[in-house]
Amino acid sequence: MTNKSHDDDVSFIKALAELLNDNDLTELQVKRDYGADDSLNVRVSRRQEPAPSMMPAPAPAAAPAPAQSPVPAPAASAAADSPAEDPASHPGAVLSPMVGTIYMQAEPGAPSFVGIGDQVSEGDTLLIVEAMKTMNHIPAPRPGTVKRILVEDGAAVEFGAPLMIIE
Repeated sequence: MTNKSHDDDVSFIKALAELLNDNDLTELQVKRDYGADDSLNVRVSRRQEPAPSMMPAPAPAAAPAPAQSPVPAPAASAAADSPAEDPASHPGAVLSPMVGTIYMQAEPGAPSFVGIGDQVSEGDTLLIVEAMKTMNHIPAPRPGTVKRILVEDGAAVEFGAPLMIIE
């Protein structure tokens, strides 16, 4: 009887694996109760390879080819001069406290929370970082003037990435 139950469980797990592949799922978890003290808890997951997300990294290497033309070269060198100083190490840098998506305004079509040159007080909302469907208002850590905004609306941001400079 135990062997039949074992064969049924193996068939069940194979069926779950097929369901995972057929529906392009990454993980599936099921608990099957057979009785008071007998159950089967199965988790089937597909290992996601980091290589596909790393593939876009070589794409910027193709960008220098257009930069060799005379017109973009001055723009590239001007851009290289300002980022030579790491914005994250600037004493007025406001860093992202989490991974998420940047929103510069409370809702589409509304004015931005802040712009370059705006005076802010400590605690004023600078922008929103959406993480796991939660809108997190990022407050100004100190009073000052917004000197640089380093992110764009709708862009993804990593933990610790510089968002803006307040002096």
